[in-house]
Amino acid sequence: MSLRPRDVFLRLVHGVADGNFDELPELYGEVTDVRHPMATPKSEPLSSRRALQEHFTVPPEDRASLPKRQVVDVVVHATADPEVIVAEFAYEFTRPDGSTSKVPCVFVMRVRNGRIIESRDYIDPIRTYTARGDLDLLIASLRGDAS
Repeated sequence: MSLRPRDVFLRLVHGVADGNFDELPELYGEVTDVRHPMATPKSEPLSSRRALQEHFTVPPEDRASLPKRQVVDVVVHATADPEVIVAEFAYEFTRPDGSTSKVPCVFVMRVRNGRIIESRDYIDPIRTYTARGDLDLLIASLRGDAS
């Protein structure tokens, strides 16, 4: 039995929040169309499981420094197409000082046979960089001097 779109979505966002990056590419089909329309700097579409594996690759030495986050405020909307859902949620980041900030997200996702084959992931870039403490990187990318 393949997973329902809602279940696949929940595995994805909780996997990201928990840092289980090695498991995430298996949630996608071999051929995909994953886009991040609000990404800054602009990102190219991810069209294969292999591309997603590269996308989710975080070197082990960098994993410990990733900010803690959890998934909150989840609302999943069914659509007339049983393969497609619209999911609203937020990543809540916890900074080292204990303060938190939320990054609102909306994913429009097509899941077929338990695998994501298409997704549009709308994530607020300003709040993301701010929550991660990387606002200087965002400013540099907007100026065009990020490497």
